Amino acid sequence: MSNLHTNDYLVFLFYFIIVAGYGYWVYNKKRQKTISASHDFFLAEGSLTWWAIGASLIASNISAEQFIGMSGSGFKMGLAISAYEWMAAASLIIVAIFFMPVYLKNKIYTMPQFLSQRYNGTVAMIMAIFWLMLYVVVNLMSILYLGALAIHGISGVDLTVCISLLALFAIIITLGGMKVIGYTDVIQVFFLILGGLAATYIGLNLVAEKSGQTGLVNGFHQLTTQANDHFHMIFKRDNENYMDLPGLTVLLGGLWIANLNYWGCNQYITQRALGASLPTARKGILFAAFLKLLMPVIVVLPGIAAYVLYQQGMFHTEMLDSKGIVDVNKAYPSLLNLLPTGLKGLSFAALTAAIVASLAGKANSIATIFSLDVYKKAINKNADEKKLVSVGKVAVIVSMILAIILSLALGESLMGEGKQGFQYIQEYTGFVSPGIFAMFILGFFWKHTTSNAALFAILGGFFLSVLFKFLPGMVDLSFLASTGFSKANAAGVYEIPFLDRMGFVFLLCIAGMYIISKYENRKGVKPHSLEIDKTLFKMDTSFIAGSLIVCAILVALFTLFW
Repeated sequence: MSNLHTNDYLVFLFYFIIVAGYGYWVYNKKRQKTISASHDFFLAEGSLTWWAIGASLIASNISAEQFIGMSGSGFKMGLAISAYEWMAAASLIIVAIFFMPVYLKNKIYTMPQFLSQRYNGTVAMIMAIFWLMLYVVVNLMSILYLGALAIHGISGVDLTVCISLLALFAIIITLGGMKVIGYTDVIQVFFLILGGLAATYIGLNLVAEKSGQTGLVNGFHQLTTQANDHFHMIFKRDNENYMDLPGLTVLLGGLWIANLNYWGCNQYITQRALGASLPTARKGILFAAFLKLLMPVIVVLPGIAAYVLYQQGMFHTEMLDSKGIVDVNKAYPSLLNLLPTGLKGLSFAALTAAIVASLAGKANSIATIFSLDVYKKAINKNADEKKLVSVGKVAVIVSMILAIILSLALGESLMGEGKQGFQYIQEYTGFVSPGIFAMFILGFFWKHTTSNAALFAILGGFFLSVLFKFLPGMVDLSFLASTGFSKANAAGVYEIPFLDRMGFVFLLCIAGMYIISKYENRKGVKPHSLEIDKTLFKMDTSFIAGSLIVCAILVALFTLFW
């Protein structure tokens, strides 16, 4: 195993000093110009610029699940996994146009607050608990484990020590509040992109050299030639990876639900823009959409390069797990170990930046939801702002300790040894996202939606997702094979791809909500409605132009790599 050298540690130390020093400066400046204790800690109200919002969105989103999980998926299935990133760019534009105006007009600061205002306190409390569990059990745990696994593979430092140090660094950043997170994320994104491009550079350059050529262009050409099967965005039914990305579903089905729910109905993400004006929020989200177009270059191409190099005889030892099976999660660390001294430290810093920024963002969201939507509503209704901030800081520490325990206890069994960590996160988040998205979308745009209908979406959506997950063990689904909605697994059992399951559950939730709402409307139930009018959705010329450019690039990419 290759370890870091002195120059690598010096580069990493430089990164740490820059982030910590800048964060401390922002924190002190914030204390002198605070708007209000709670809003400043949870939202950084009115203080984040559009570029800080966009950078923070990406820094919080891109983490170990992309660098390790998505690179591993790139190794296994190729460029198609980029659909998550590129469709996210389109989703961000939709969120900027339709979601943000509603949130900002109605002074929404947390997602449970929206649910309380639109439906009732019961719906809001149930979802607050759901979100807290999801953030700790799925998100924090997976980021900690996958991130520590990567850092362990690069540095040789004990896995438990890596998990603990990552959590500690994230706690330090998080306790400064959202403004510190937002502005330090700008630096995190700089290191993330620069260090990520270094890994892409070494991968493409090595592929070119193995073919007797030089240069990035020749390296990319060799990738498309030697791994042509890894450069198709839409899988056919006979593809072994069809269960993960089922054909046109990435353009017409469940992937939209996953992305729109993540970017539009997720406290962890929307929190970055909720304290800004609408024009600033939209510019920041558009900036994030442009950065999203770049992400596959940083996290997917290295995985494909590692695959080609593996086929040529490299990494045969590094890529194996304890059972002698190829572990795709080791693709990115294996590639980083080839970087020269100094550059390796930069990529190590980039990986750490991605992990810490994402952990800090999620921890702050946990603190926000617990303090404002659980503690303030159910435990201490008279808590002042200073008390809420103190409770939020305790929530950060407690949630991170729980994540450490879970990652040590369950990380290996759920995401280790050959499993695709990125797919784990997507599938298990997908148990709640169809119901949540249905509840939000009807809550926005259909004023007749009732609270009981929302409860059906939350609880019914979850149980329907569980039912569809285990349905293949109870019913023979081979009759769906001709439609592409089921495929036999290694054991010969016909399963429904999880993205298609999400689509089915979403449609059932919408139908159930419509029926329940119509029934209750006839009984005289009058739901709460939000303040919405068509003028909310007006866009300025620069935003329209930027959005059209993003869409044109997406059409070109999907056409080129169909």
